[in-house]
Amino acid sequence: MKFFYSMTWRLLVIPILILASLMTSATLNPSVSAPAVSPKIPPNWVPLKDAVKTMQPYDVWHNFYNLTQVPRPSHHEEKVREYLVQFGKNLGLETLVDGAGNVLIRKPAAKGMEDRKGVILQAHMDMVPQKTADKTHDFLKDPVDAYVDGEWVKADGTTLGADDGIGMAIGMAVLQSQKPMGTIEVLITVNEEDGMDGALGLKAGLLKGDVLINLDSETEGEFTIGSAGGVNIAVDSAIPEVAAPANTTAYQVMISGLKGGHSGVDINLGRGHATKLMVRLLKESSAQFGARLALLEGGSAGNAIPREATAVIVVPKPKAAEFEQYVNKFADILKNELKTADPDVNVQAKPFELPLKVMDEKSQTSIINALYATPQGVMRMSDDVPGLVETSTNIGIVKAEKGKLEVIQFSRSSVDTELDDLIQMTSSVWELAGMKTTLAGRFSGWKPNPSSPILILMKDIYKNLYKKEPNVIAIHAGLECGTIRAVYPNIDAISIGPTLQDVHTPNEKLNIASVKSLYDLLLETINRIPKKG
Repeated sequence: MKFFYSMTWRLLVIPILILASLMTSATLNPSVSAPAVSPKIPPNWVPLKDAVKTMQPYDVWHNFYNLTQVPRPSHHEEKVREYLVQFGKNLGLETLVDGAGNVLIRKPAAKGMEDRKGVILQAHMDMVPQKTADKTHDFLKDPVDAYVDGEWVKADGTTLGADDGIGMAIGMAVLQSQKPMGTIEVLITVNEEDGMDGALGLKAGLLKGDVLINLDSETEGEFTIGSAGGVNIAVDSAIPEVAAPANTTAYQVMISGLKGGHSGVDINLGRGHATKLMVRLLKESSAQFGARLALLEGGSAGNAIPREATAVIVVPKPKAAEFEQYVNKFADILKNELKTADPDVNVQAKPFELPLKVMDEKSQTSIINALYATPQGVMRMSDDVPGLVETSTNIGIVKAEKGKLEVIQFSRSSVDTELDDLIQMTSSVWELAGMKTTLAGRFSGWKPNPSSPILILMKDIYKNLYKKEPNVIAIHAGLECGTIRAVYPNIDAISIGPTLQDVHTPNEKLNIASVKSLYDLLLETINRIPKKG
């Protein structure tokens, strides 16, 4: 395109363009305009702005489109909060913003329905800002370019924000509905995606309702009745260092090729944990060969099972060959142990530049023993939901170098007392090593209740509407229901949502038909909410 700024180029091309325009009927006809969409966008995609006029339920889709026009990445929800407050006020409804930045809009019961149990519809206002490498998009300023592609709504090169924009849109539509219903509260929380700040900041006394319907699930026809709480357990400690021993040779040891995965969803799959495997190798290497540790790194996130780990060690030169043989033997052991779960596991030891310092021997022993003894993986399965992990823990990040140790472990449970026990177990290990643990970001679990009244009611309605059974599940990951119920323990809760795929990626998409199915189910449920008492 820079050529167009050349005078020579303009002198050559302008007459040609003028001639071409005179020969083009579209140019002569002022009613013909340029294509409305970028050439990159598939020709069958219809802008959501145009398609929404015929989509049902109209209020839901109209609200959703409007929300795509309001920037709202996590930690930057100011604009959408203002939009929601104005929305509530325009309806003449009580609209509040609490100290955490959550928005609550309250719709009073219709005449004659004041004795119904109050319903709280809950969603979150932030979205995960992800885009393709070639997409120019400023999530703090730019609207999402949303389109209809057959059965799905998608975005052009960015996350769609249906997680949880569609939950907000559905709650807003219920507030707009003219159907008689009991008291409705729509609670929209801040920063769910990166810390659950809104739910954690919720105070007692704000909510009046008896039934919580979370609108943040991702499969129509699936009812979630439980989720895990969690906490980060961290160790941050100085490590005494000494000069590297003389007459030694250095190696960089690497464990790689593991699948890793989500520390909640994938924790029960038996996959290898790179850091734990490295610690296993280091303990044996210290005992057999007098190996001294200069560096240890494994994992990149507290809630991810580490796929790779690296260590830098020094070994006495007379034992170097024997150490190399041991590493090869250890690689064969892991390939045999993980042949199903992680068949591509790889262990290597390569000659490396001799470090100036290594850990003090006593500290090295304490750290290796503590990491070896720290619990990892599934601790207990649920008695209420077959196949559901109830309690687990994951050593997500370990970094030991330059005189400092950092460990971040993420532990989960749907039973708060079990999480307490796991915290004590982990802290005890590190206390024996002479180090302290700190806790951060704790949120409560939501223990499944198969006898939940809202579950029983919604299952009956779903079967009547769609002539099939819904799928009732609990998940070993976080939902805001658990955190909200920690403040309001008597609330009966369930989580539902339309069908989304590939959330948190630029491939995110929202199934159109599932939105109407979900909304019809929700309205009928609200209509049949029982009386208080």
